[in-house]
Amino acid sequence: MANINKVSGLAPVRYLNGAKWTGQGNIYYIDSAYGTAIYPGDPVTLSGSGSATGIPGIQIGVAGATCVGVAVAFGTLAEGAYINPADLTALNAPATKNGKAYYALVVDDPNVIFEIQESGTALAAADIGLNANFAIAAPATGAVYSGTYLDNSSKNTTSTLNLKLLGLARRSDNAFGTYAKWHVLLNNHAFRTGVTGV
Repeated sequence: MANINKVSGLAPVRYLNGAKWTGQGNIYYIDSAYGTAIYPGDPVTLSGSGSATGIPGIQIGVAGATCVGVAVAFGTLAEGAYINPADLTALNAPATKNGKAYYALVVDDPNVIFEIQESGTALAAADIGLNANFAIAAPATGAVYSGTYLDNSSKNTTSTLNLKLLGLARRSDNAFGTYAKWHVLLNNHAFRTGVTGV
């Protein structure tokens, strides 16, 4: 059966020690003047600033950037109610924030394993252990989750690449080939130094 093409960014699946992901993360701040949309599943970096109450700021990650984690939920209240009371359909932090700051729940533990879809010439078993960058893309039409995908053309041993390739997501609907889903770690992480690929 062919792999399904459904890009959805980075989805947390478990911890490096084998434990299931618990749904935990930490709150981060998105400044009202930041003009880029961030969606669930997008990798994020520290912005170098924060809120007036000391919550660290984030912005969208880019290829090769040192990421702090993956944003999984958004809202306009710092207390952690991940919803915009003025628009209950808003599931992301939009590019135009109308003067309102946003907050994100970010999976920032460097030991969380994520699932991501590859794009480009299909990777193979020999690529397990290598590193690669992600590529940020807009969500599919009508989707409210990340369009970020694994950029196969970037695979290498370089320690500053975003992701560590741990192997395929082991499911009956996934196999080596076009649109395969991979398990990865954020290799170039704000809380852990990147490791050279093998």
